Amino acid sequence: MKKNGVFSRAFMALVFLFLYAPIFVLVVFSFNAIKSRTTWGGFSLHWYVELFHNTRILEALRTTLTVSVLAAAIATVAGTAAAIGFYSMRRRPRGICLAVNNIPMTNADIITGVSLMLLFVLLGRQLGFKLGFGTLLIAHITFDIPYVILSVLPKLRQLDPNIYEAAQDLGATGLTAFRKVVLPEIMPGVWNGALIAFTMSIDDFVISYFTAGSKTSTLAMEIYAMTRRRISPQINALSTLLFVVVLALLVVINLRQSRQEQAARLRRATLRSPQKER
Repeated sequence: MKKNGVFSRAFMALVFLFLYAPIFVLVVFSFNAIKSRTTWGGFSLHWYVELFHNTRILEALRTTLTVSVLAAAIATVAGTAAAIGFYSMRRRPRGICLAVNNIPMTNADIITGVSLMLLFVLLGRQLGFKLGFGTLLIAHITFDIPYVILSVLPKLRQLDPNIYEAAQDLGATGLTAFRKVVLPEIMPGVWNGALIAFTMSIDDFVISYFTAGSKTSTLAMEIYAMTRRRISPQINALSTLLFVVVLALLVVINLRQSRQEQAARLRRATLRSPQKER
């Protein structure tokens, strides 16, 4: 048993090393004073300064963040509403809808990207618009919604099925019952869905490449274009900043979720204590 435990811990250590060692190298070399990606030339913030003077990268970053935030917000609202609708369905229709919902996640990105591009081109000829920021945003919302649905549904299944009707029996309107009773209970799933949608959007390249058009460029597309030449160390600095932001979001959401779980345990303990006294 001890040998198996040691082997498991060693294996997990190797897995984490394999996953995070490249990120650690990227972060370290973002502070490299020289342009080399293999030789350390001393500590410097030169590439961070250069990054904030590179208008092309900053414009791509601005587009990426704008699309990611808007797509995550819209997909969170739409995905939460869809999850509630799926939850209220009967078993067979719900299974069919969930199967359709899983298609964008199991489908290859290149197929989704090409399909959306053909759809936008066809509609653009009829309605008079071209590929650009709008089509890019719609594409991101499309592949973000399924992740939000799958994040919210487990929280809905954990709810007491009578809690909504009980709130209405106590005088709350339908909207008030949802806002003050149902939504706080499923909020951890909503936040997780929003975070997943944001990270999926900020990381996407293939679908963005086919739906952004020629005048709109995301950060992933800009990095891909730079790989045809020589990648600037400014990309290391930008990647480090993005990694820190995403890591901070994860920490905040995990702390918030743990506090909510502690508050829920305290509420349950408070409700049980009067019953024990009786």
